[in-house]
Amino acid sequence: MSGFLPVCKKDMERLGWDQLDFVLVSADAYVDHPSFGAAIIARVVESQGFRVGVLAQPDWRREQNFLALGRPRLGFLVSGGNIDSMVAHYTAAKRLRSEDAYSPGGKAGYRPDRPTIVYSRALKKLCPDIPVIIGGLEASLRRFAHYDYWDDRVRPSVLADAGADLLVYGMGENQTIQIVRRLAAGEPVQALTDIRGTCYLADGAPQIPGAVSCASFQKVAEDKAAYARAFKIQYEEHDAVYGKTVIQKHGERFLVQNPPMPPLTQKELDWVWSLPFERYYHSSYEQKGGVPAIGEVEFSIMHNRGCFGACSFCSIATHQGRQVTCRSEESVLAEARQMLKSPRFKGYIHDVGGPTANFRRPSCERQLEHGVCRGRRCLAPSPCKNLKADHREYLALLRKLRALPGVKRVFIRSGIRFDYLLEDRDESFFRELVEHHISGQLRVAPEHCSAAVLDRMGKPHIETYNRFVKKFYQLTEKAGKEQYLVPYLMSSHPGSTLKDAVELALYMKRNRIRPEQVQDFYPTPGTVSTCMFYTGLDPFDGKPVFVPKTPKEKAMQRALLQYYRPELREQVVEALMAAGRPDLIGSGPDCLIPAAGIRRAAQKKKGRQSAHPAAGQRPGKGPEKSPAGRKGKQRG
Repeated sequence: MSGFLPVCKKDMERLGWDQLDFVLVSADAYVDHPSFGAAIIARVVESQGFRVGVLAQPDWRREQNFLALGRPRLGFLVSGGNIDSMVAHYTAAKRLRSEDAYSPGGKAGYRPDRPTIVYSRALKKLCPDIPVIIGGLEASLRRFAHYDYWDDRVRPSVLADAGADLLVYGMGENQTIQIVRRLAAGEPVQALTDIRGTCYLADGAPQIPGAVSCASFQKVAEDKAAYARAFKIQYEEHDAVYGKTVIQKHGERFLVQNPPMPPLTQKELDWVWSLPFERYYHSSYEQKGGVPAIGEVEFSIMHNRGCFGACSFCSIATHQGRQVTCRSEESVLAEARQMLKSPRFKGYIHDVGGPTANFRRPSCERQLEHGVCRGRRCLAPSPCKNLKADHREYLALLRKLRALPGVKRVFIRSGIRFDYLLEDRDESFFRELVEHHISGQLRVAPEHCSAAVLDRMGKPHIETYNRFVKKFYQLTEKAGKEQYLVPYLMSSHPGSTLKDAVELALYMKRNRIRPEQVQDFYPTPGTVSTCMFYTGLDPFDGKPVFVPKTPKEKAMQRALLQYYRPELREQVVEALMAAGRPDLIGSGPDCLIPAAGIRRAAQKKKGRQSAHPAAGQRPGKGPEKSPAGRKGKQRG
């Protein structure tokens, strides 16, 4: 079928369809592009010969809107969108966002908090006899009992919360194919308990050979050490080669996670990208300003999946997995040639990347037969001796893309893993990266400079980044270009003390780094770092981890990373004093702020105290809102 999939009854009538086989309900606007998981799943279902429609961002406040496409013959497929809805809605400080790149006009308010739960409950209420299968990132990362930062408590598996029949985790193409075929063959959804990459709820304790159990929802909600141990089991069994079935009790029922589905082969990935995507947002959004998320991906190419970098704060390891697979050269070039036909294409391919742009193969051959190593990372704190760093295939692909008639420039904007790059003895890729694939700035992610913090993050030590910086500017100068590195830095990650933040501020001053924005650590579901944040324990060795949690300490760490901003001077003074580093206030070469900063900060504080208004009043602003009122406003 060419054109967009049906989004309303009129579309169905034009096709002569009186009923759909499946309705995909998505919390994102309908963008028919392979960078959008819901679009992939919809096209995969269509490819199996089924009639499928897309119900995008239904108004959840009016239940009948969920039947805008009628009752499907075989089932509802529910996706919470490309990113977790709570991340889409709230900042790390839990303030409500006003923008949503995955909604019409980039405006917030088109989806509820936790849409996977809200949508599924509504569908089950309206159509209790029709199977509801949940999937996508939100379902995948919340499949077990998990700490929820926004509620500040442990929530049960989203499958139990949503009342759905089945949960698909990971990249769900092959799971979906099995599910839709078996439902069409007449199998009840309750019988679909043997599909890899899925979770289901059992009424009695299942007897599954080789299965492992982790602490129950009730136990992990009460005992942080039990939570950490359960997380370790869940994390380590997420491997398609050796992963076992994992069982977690929820009340009187049992959540059963089948072993992961193997990643798609190159042939399968190529097939997915060959499906008849329109590669743009639905025309109905045009009058509302379109869907901003298309801007970064319309003329970008995703050539790989998975990431063996395994950063602690990243969810890719527990969603896509640590084994890297890639598309063929022919598939990528075919996508580029298709871009050339678009009237919107101006000659620039914005990105050729993926979770990590310069990964084109598994980190070693051993992974293919034995899976990724338990309890070890491929790159941090130092590269494994079995690592094979080789950019030749990726470089050959980039060269062919650059040579296509009509292509002016090919950029790389998704993450470059600089420690992997340095392991390649052949400098050809590094040199051509500098010469051809940077548009003035290259974003890289050292994240911190403290060895202790970097170890918690699963990142290489700062000496590796320093070597990369030196080589980058050598090659840039040799190429006669003016290009810069833009480092991503993170404050308040588990393990980061005020002293570590001071160390990072000093590193930034010595290296003349002045970021306009600093990212506070954001505890999102399913990551190692979030487990540390909640439990105060490293899940792999059980040792205590310092966690900065109070708004005041977080603000001080963030201020230190922008010590040069005058409006933050008072917080920097307070942070330096609390860290026992008053020596960094003055005129010395390492000093972060001048001594006058103390006097101004003291005068400012004294001025606030002398001008303190009567209780409950704010000058010129009427009664002050109660703390509960402020919290309610932030959380929406």
